[in-house]
Amino acid sequence: MIKDGVGGANTNKTGLAFERKVSIANIFLKIDGYSVEPAPLIQNKKVGLLLKFDGNIVARIFEKHNFYNFIELECGINWRDYLSKRLLPDTALLIVIRDTLFIIEVKYQEVSGSVDEKLQTCDFKRKQYQKLVKPLNYKVEFIYVLNKEWFGKDEYKDVLDYINSMNCHYVFDEIPLKWLGLPSERFIEE
Repeated sequence: MIKDGVGGANTNKTGLAFERKVSIANIFLKIDGYSVEPAPLIQNKKVGLLLKFDGNIVARIFEKHNFYNFIELECGINWRDYLSKRLLPDTALLIVIRDTLFIIEVKYQEVSGSVDEKLQTCDFKRKQYQKLVKPLNYKVEFIYVLNKEWFGKDEYKDVLDYINSMNCHYVFDEIPLKWLGLPSERFIEE
């Protein structure tokens, strides 16, 4: 990552490179073959974005409240039946071709702050999302995208080990598309 740089300009075909304030939808738009468009409104409410590869829907993208609009209006799930309080994801990425919901939290630090303790909440959050989508039979993966410049320091070893021990994940600076189960390139028939 480049401090104060513009993110995503050099994103390659095999991963989603993150900067601190870049939306996942904008990142996909820079990858050949991908397009993003709004999902049709339901009751005049936004229910996320459709992620397409070569014109086919491969995923849904939700930020903050749009995820709950989707759950309630499109799936018919009252979140209050499963949770006492809503959790608002940075990004929820529903890979429709895998029935897997990825909760993606981007944590970019340049100075010490409260994010250290936030990293220790992944297991609770993953379990809350699992309860919420259980009627839909979706698998839930919780992943932190961290900037290596900060979180690659030795002082984060214990918390990174903890994240893994809780069946959550972390990556530095990008998410490989194949890990998400998304196409990373076009296949050309000869």
